[in-house]
Amino acid sequence: MANISIIGSGNMGQAIAAVATRGNHDVQVLQHSDNDVAVTGDIVVLAVPHTAVEEILALRGDSLAGKVVVDITNPVDFTTMDSLVVAADSSKAAEIAAALPDAKVVKAFNTNFASTLAEGTVGPLDTTVLIAGDDDDAKSALTEVLTSGGLKAIDAGALKRARELEAIGFLQISLAAREKLAWTEGFGVIH
Repeated sequence: MANISIIGSGNMGQAIAAVATRGNHDVQVLQHSDNDVAVTGDIVVLAVPHTAVEEILALRGDSLAGKVVVDITNPVDFTTMDSLVVAADSSKAAEIAAALPDAKVVKAFNTNFASTLAEGTVGPLDTTVLIAGDDDDAKSALTEVLTSGGLKAIDAGALKRARELEAIGFLQISLAAREKLAWTEGFGVIH
């Protein structure tokens, strides 16, 4: 059984907490503003907008050493919804990993909408979470949480693959923002 802390109690945070709870894992959900509450999880999910990450790392960075830190963000320019705000050869996950050299950073959940996580399906398909990271044990720990909670998981490779995951997430978000895809739908994986 894993011990998971989720920073962020919005739709994504709640959906991830529900998946972990279904798998009988211990879940701590913190508001972004709960800076005085200690993070207790061995797996820490940053379920906040990318614009909040820098502040969280400044306040909690030392306490995240040795933990699996899951970046779910999509670094989209929220004013235009028409571009990513990270360098083309980088990712938000890479920036987080550079800021947390003693943590095991993985990218996950950013290609899923909250409703598909909560429902466990994308149309007729089971919801699949793509995971990128450089630490195989960290990816395995997160995979166990997901599969025990009824989802599928695919190891998408090294953390450098987060760039492609963020591009997929951005495409899905931009389609939903333009009402070409519902926020309750999304991309599925057949495997």
